[in-house]
Amino acid sequence: MPWLPRGYRAESELEVKRSRFIATLARADSEEAARDVIASVRGAYPDARHHCTAFVVEVPGAQPIERSSDDGEPAGTAGMPMLETLRGAGVSQAVAVVTRYFGGVLLGTGGLVRAYSDAVAAALAAAPRVEPVSRALFAVTLDHADAGRVQGELMNHGVDVVDAEYGARVRLTLAASGEGADVPGLVAQATQGRTPAVPAGSQVVEVSA
Repeated sequence: MPWLPRGYRAESELEVKRSRFIATLARADSEEAARDVIASVRGAYPDARHHCTAFVVEVPGAQPIERSSDDGEPAGTAGMPMLETLRGAGVSQAVAVVTRYFGGVLLGTGGLVRAYSDAVAAALAAAPRVEPVSRALFAVTLDHADAGRVQGELMNHGVDVVDAEYGARVRLTLAASGEGADVPGLVAQATQGRTPAVPAGSQVVEVSA
C-alpha cells in the first residue's frame, strides 16, 4: 500500500454553494501524529464551523488504525466518506482534515457526502506517493587504509552506504540500492575475500511509487 512521502503536507480548496471546504492532507506515522495534524489545523482555522477528519495509519504487526469524525456535521456525511476516499485511493500513513466555512446554503446529506469526498479526492490527486520497501542490511569492518577504496567500489556497483562508524577500524553498514546488488558478493570481490559482510538486520526505505 503506498504512503504519502515523509514530511508531506498540503492544502487544497473546494467551494460548493458558497461553502468553503479546505482540505489538509498530511503524512502521519502514528495516531498521535495524525491527531497533532488535526490540532494544528484547528489552530490555523479557529473560526471555522467544522473540522472533519479521517486517517489511515499502518502499525507493525497489527491492523491499520482507521479513524474518522464528522465534527458536528450530520452523522455519516463527512468523516466516513473522507475515510472511504482514503481507502479507495489505497493510501496509508495519511491524515485528511476538511475545514468547512458555511456559506449560508444547506447542502443536504448527499451534497455534504459529495463535498467532503471531493475535497479529499482533490487533495489526493495532487499528492505524490512512495512505496515502503524492506531491504537487508550488511556490516563490514575494514582498516582505515582500505575503507575509502572499498566504499567507492561498492557504491559504483549499486551498494548504498547506510552508515559509517569510525574508530580503531571503520564499520560500514551496507544495503543494496534499487538495482538489487549482491552485497556479500561485492564485498568479497572488493576485499579479495579477506573481509566478509555479515547480516545486520533490515531497513525500510521509501521509493517513489
